[in-house]
Amino acid sequence: MPKATVTFEDIDVTVTVPAGTRLIEVSEKVGAGITYGCREGECGTCMMKIVSGAENLAQPSVLEHQVLSDNLAPRTARLACQAQVLGGDIVVRPG
Repeated sequence: MPKATVTFEDIDVTVTVPAGTRLIEVSEKVGAGITYGCREGECGTCMMKIVSGAENLAQPSVLEHQVLSDNLAPRTARLACQAQVLGGDIVVRPG
């Protein structure tokens, strides 16, 4: 199974996770500062910045794309509860 490395800039922690893991799951395990509300991709609370490695994440779902658009999010934003790692290296930051 492919693996990915995810780095949380806010706490300077890098972990290796299996492909298919959602960023919110990784955040919870390492104690990163990503807050969330619904875990369903509807509230937008877990919006985060992808510093690098966006190409190593699954494409946003229609719902995630809509929530990001409704919140006028920058192109580097993703919802941690929806963003699924595919492999490679990813660097993220809360907010």
